[in-house]
Amino acid sequence: MVPSQEIKNKDIGMAKSIVVCLLCLTTWSASALAGIIVPNSEKDGQLWRYTVDKPSDDWFKSGIESINRWSRSRAQNWQKRYRWLCGFNYIPSNAISYTEMWMGYSFDPKRIDAELALAEDVGFNCLRVVLPYVVWEAEPKAFKDRLSRFLSICDKRRIKVMFTLFDDCVFGPISDPVFGRQPDVVEGWYANGWTPSPGHSMVRDRTKWPKLESYVRDVIDTFKNDPRVFCWDLYNEPTNGGLGNVSMPLVEQVFQWARRTNPTQPLTVAIWNGDGDLNDMIVRHSDIITFHSYGNAEALEAAIKNVQRYARPIICTEWLNRPGSSTVKKSVPVFRRYNIGCMHWGLVNGKTQTDLPWGHRPGDPEPKVWQHDLYRQDLTPYDPEEIRIFKDQIRKAEPNRERQEQTD
Repeated sequence: MVPSQEIKNKDIGMAKSIVVCLLCLTTWSASALAGIIVPNSEKDGQLWRYTVDKPSDDWFKSGIESINRWSRSRAQNWQKRYRWLCGFNYIPSNAISYTEMWMGYSFDPKRIDAELALAEDVGFNCLRVVLPYVVWEAEPKAFKDRLSRFLSICDKRRIKVMFTLFDDCVFGPISDPVFGRQPDVVEGWYANGWTPSPGHSMVRDRTKWPKLESYVRDVIDTFKNDPRVFCWDLYNEPTNGGLGNVSMPLVEQVFQWARRTNPTQPLTVAIWNGDGDLNDMIVRHSDIITFHSYGNAEALEAAIKNVQRYARPIICTEWLNRPGSSTVKKSVPVFRRYNIGCMHWGLVNGKTQTDLPWGHRPGDPEPKVWQHDLYRQDLTPYDPEEIRIFKDQIRKAEPNRERQEQTD
């Protein structure tokens, strides 16, 4: 560094220019911190579209800073280890909720294996599944043993797993799950026995959060180096189920708890609605970008273009809403064209009755087409043409993508 007293008069102009440039850069950085994603008031079916002024990414430092968030290069290198990620959200046909899926009385490895054999035949290489805090709280060792057995089945079927730790969604009367026998199916009621995780009361009561931290750190620490787990989706649709912004502080805390375990897999939470504050937080903390899209192909393409600017791997972790024009025929080619990972909702239709539309109640008219799911309970395809499309697109992707490695 040259001492300031030795700067000659002819260099003063250059020095001033450098100062001006630095001031401009500082001003731009401050504006980048001010807020990034602005919700558009227009809603297309179940999909909110976003307009983005500037990418937040590593510039965004407001609120609680993300601890050890992956760099873009690390995230992009992670993506290179996988061929095109194409899979589904999974809940066995005998479970009315994720709580029931993981209960000892209903956890059914034989059924799970038979259903995942269908997925293997199609060529699906990943799935997403929600974990219930209430089961871990009651029997943590047995719960983790079931997770390990589930992972073994998935590995046998060459399917990587994305675990989701929390979920705010409610489709029936249950906002606080209980350990034990789950309710019976009410015919004609979409997901009548659905349970959030951990439950809305615990989300609101911060005195209970130390228990939630123990859950997060125990589960992630157990599988943080497991190559069968390819990503951690920390929180499904936070603020849903009538909670509003109550769950936003918990979302930020969950990111911090998860970071402290230092997993080898990336962390994410999906953009799913038009809440600008929530989406700013999600983008700021996520290693990879995930989003939900239940709109038509045009809305899907717009959503993809909006999140591409973050220059991180992208996966659509929920889609498929046939009545809303989110269809296999129209959407899968979009995902392939942009090389975007995709995980539709539902494999085998069952006790959740997700063939029905959201909000369907007993006595409502029967839908003309299924909303979600690919197979009937007898394991035959709902629409064989959809299966053909998936197989064809996955086969085309194979020569251009590396096969998933068995070890990371």
